[in-house]
Amino acid sequence: MNLADISTTQIVVVIALAVLVAGGIAIWLFSRKRRTERLRTQFGGAEYTRAVEEGGSRRKAEAVLDQRADRVEGLPIRPLAPGDRVRFVESWGKVQARFVDGPGSAVTDADQLLGDVMSARGYPVSDFEQRAADISVDHPLVLENYRAAHQSALRQKSGQASTEDLRQAMIHYRTLFEELVREPEPARA
Repeated sequence: MNLADISTTQIVVVIALAVLVAGGIAIWLFSRKRRTERLRTQFGGAEYTRAVEEGGSRRKAEAVLDQRADRVEGLPIRPLAPGDRVRFVESWGKVQARFVDGPGSAVTDADQLLGDVMSARGYPVSDFEQRAADISVDHPLVLENYRAAHQSALRQKSGQASTEDLRQAMIHYRTLFEELVREPEPARA
């Protein structure tokens, strides 16, 4: 085939196809970038990075994070009833007060109280990783605190946590506790 034998129409068709392919690739890349940005914003940079490291690739991690969001969207998550909120806040005050005399048992009680609050809000409270994954969808900013507190609680159970570790665990638990018992924002018109 000789270049002179190609008609203007054929050249236009080839150029149009090349533009369409390039446009499709650009749209696909743009949508991937937007998805990544949305997931980083929704889950926080630390949890996004953790998911990528655990998943082995960005594509797998993003699929897992999307599945988390879909799972939590299907859960009956609800704000606490005012009576429950008062009861949990009073219980938290008692747990904090016990910290001075028994930091280890206070951390254990704080972990249990958080599980009770999550359950009352409608989160399933199975194993820790599932709880953390569920919490990551709605409360990404305190998730790392929750993970750190849980690690300290595990070290405490094996007798390897210092008083400072336990103090930090209580502070971390408190940030999640406050997030979970916060009164819901009124709907804006």
